[in-house]
Amino acid sequence: MQRIPTRQGLAAVLIGATIAVAAQAAPTSTKFEPKLEVQGSTLQLNGAGTRFRAIFKVYDMGLYTTKKVSSAAELLALPGPKRLQFTALRELPGTDLGRLFIKGMNDNSPKDRVQRHALASMRLIEVFSGRSKMLPGESFAMEFAPGKGTTFYILGKPQGEPVGDDEFFQMVLKIWVGESPADTHLRDALLGLDKE
Repeated sequence: MQRIPTRQGLAAVLIGATIAVAAQAAPTSTKFEPKLEVQGSTLQLNGAGTRFRAIFKVYDMGLYTTKKVSSAAELLALPGPKRLQFTALRELPGTDLGRLFIKGMNDNSPKDRVQRHALASMRLIEVFSGRSKMLPGESFAMEFAPGKGTTFYILGKPQGEPVGDDEFFQMVLKIWVGESPADTHLRDALLGLDKE
């Protein structure tokens, strides 16, 4: 026989859901700079948010662009350099991080496109797998420069030469703003859609 939830049980579920949504809309604990220089261009913070898995905070993330955009289509069509800046909020095993980024690309890009960029994707995995773990408060970044590719940074230091092309970086962006984003609340925050 199926149990019918009590009023108190329903209230607890609703309160829990409200707290979770409020937490995801809250400002990040990381102070992201409002502007930064990339390849001679001044980029502005388009938006910032926190990546949640279940109820746990994983990382804070900021998106830097040459001008403000408020949709995935605008972001993907926007020319010029871009930067994704992250701060770990919990211990993140490097191998898991690389694997999750690749999964995000596979979930949001056609298979033939993913295969076309297999070498650049392997480099992404190598960069993060080369570090056993990111600790809370540590930073990492992905910076795109047109005609040069994507440079990965850990603790502010570039990890080798740039890889990939414009299309590869679009696949990277789609991890967070594609049709199956890693976190819909984070997507909205990066696009500046969660203003209170």
